[in-house]
Amino acid sequence: MCFALPGYNVFIGKSSLGKLPLFGYMFRNLYVSVDRKSSKSKYETVVQSMQKIDLGYNLAIFPEGTISKNHAPVLMEFKDGAFRIAIEKQVAIVPMTIVNNWLILPDDGKYVPRRRLMKTIIHEPIETTGLTMDDVDWLKNKTKEVINNEIKKHFPEKYNTITI
Repeated sequence: MCFALPGYNVFIGKSSLGKLPLFGYMFRNLYVSVDRKSSKSKYETVVQSMQKIDLGYNLAIFPEGTISKNHAPVLMEFKDGAFRIAIEKQVAIVPMTIVNNWLILPDDGKYVPRRRLMKTIIHEPIETTGLTMDDVDWLKNKTKEVINNEIKKHFPEKYNTITI
């Protein structure tokens, strides 16, 4: 993702990534981590994220919060945080689909990537200018629709057999 996006990107990720050998050191020192079980940590992540935007950084947020173990590549529900931040700061959401992320980075607790070519699609920005917190659900659903439609193009057989 760092190669695909211009500028400096700050990733938001679960705090357990900071415990990984080598990568963990980099993650703890360059990115924003969140303990998903802690309300205080979630709040601090929002504050830090807004500060990073003020400094001109891009935020890279995975709005599902995890990779589905049971229905990949079908998207799970998106969390509100990224969309609330974008509306608060009046910055565009740029949906990005990593088409085969679920094949490369399984969420099996082992954190061992599988060797595959990563296919990334950067979509048109979704502007937030003039949106309010009443529009969070619309923005979240619009973003999910863009990403979901791209995944469906690449894995139609998965969508024809999965019901949620």
